[in-house]
Amino acid sequence: MKFIRVTPENISEEGLFCIRNPKYRGFKLKAEWLRKRVSEGLKLMLLKIDNETAGFIEYTPGEFAWRPVSAKAYMFIHCLWVYPKKNLNKGYASLLINHCVEESKKAGFEGVCVMASEGSWMAGKELFLKNNFTLVDSKGRFDLLSLKFKETDDPCFIDWESKANKYKGLNLIFANQCPLFIKSVEEMTATAIEYNLQLKITELKTAKDAQNSPSGFGVYAMVYNGKLLADHYISNTRFKNILDKELKN
Repeated sequence: MKFIRVTPENISEEGLFCIRNPKYRGFKLKAEWLRKRVSEGLKLMLLKIDNETAGFIEYTPGEFAWRPVSAKAYMFIHCLWVYPKKNLNKGYASLLINHCVEESKKAGFEGVCVMASEGSWMAGKELFLKNNFTLVDSKGRFDLLSLKFKETDDPCFIDWESKANKYKGLNLIFANQCPLFIKSVEEMTATAIEYNLQLKITELKTAKDAQNSPSGFGVYAMVYNGKLLADHYISNTRFKNILDKELKN
């Protein structure tokens, strides 16, 4: 067992856990995004078992979290994924969490925190509760949990629900923090043209942008005239179904 940090220098060799093909556009966009985050302290770590990648974890200092959270004294976990099924229920996710915790202690942080959800695109809170995290905030389908190393203020959510009002028309807000989102951008652009709609695309360029985005996920939102229609990646078929419903109203 070993942990490998993915860097701009070795990303082509080590790959991204969720995207293996370095020629895919999303891979290249994530690589560029990662290059800009290195100076902020972000780490993307692969867990290798017998030289096979079993999972990954991405974490960054809380002030640079790409989620609507206030967590300056904490290390913040963006993503955690163990795959395929043969690697599940073997404690690999806990190994990744514990690696982040130990690294955060060494770096002088006051704790580690994470957003969780029983819905799509995030790990559920039970995994973190099992690893001694405590639930400190909840809003909608999202939970915020922390593991403190010393007595300090809890992290908290930044209000995202009021942010949608400033978006008029049909908007797709996204960040290249996830390499899969570019597919959604491309598909929805084509679909909007098909529906004779103008799709306004906003790419979030900084952590501060993401912290002030109109969705709990932070790095993805679809908004129509101030109404949040989706807070995570959706298929093009789902997008068409949503448009059909909204345009009838």
